[in-house]
Amino acid sequence: MAVVEDYVWVFNGDRARFPSAVFSSREKAEAWISAHALSGTLTRYPLDQGVYEWAMEQGYFTPTRERHTKATFIQSFSSAYQEHYHYVAESGEEVSSNEPDHP
Repeated sequence: MAVVEDYVWVFNGDRARFPSAVFSSREKAEAWISAHALSGTLTRYPLDQGVYEWAMEQGYFTPTRERHTKATFIQSFSSAYQEHYHYVAESGEEVSSNEPDHP
């Protein structure tokens, strides 16, 4: 599979079961987060590709057990290697991040 270069930014509010917003840029997402003084996590997701495949293509994950190839594992897979930022309502500003070392 070809390397995916298109991404979206997904915001998950604290204690939310589902995302509350999806944005085409980090700047637009942060403006919305700030305007509403939200708490949560903003994560960069590849378009048209699951995080499971993305992590394998990037060399961040290799299935080592049979269960790693099963639907129950894949459907709940996430990667700490995805670029993501944490926000708190009190300040509305980023409090921590996992910014990549490369563009």
